Amino acid sequence: MSQIERNDKIEHLLDYNKFNEKEVLSMSDEEVEYFHWLYFEESVYDLM
Repeated sequence: MSQIERNDKIEHLLDYNKFNEKEVLSMSDEEVEYFHWLYFEESVYDLM
């Protein structure tokens, strides 16, 4: 993941107010991608 993409996803997670800044900044790239996917990506099942 590029640094720009990571920063964008971290910004979304921080705006969501589910995590504090220290938690998000200590996450690995995989964790950032997972939580971003979990909270922000739409699924086909969401549209049913």
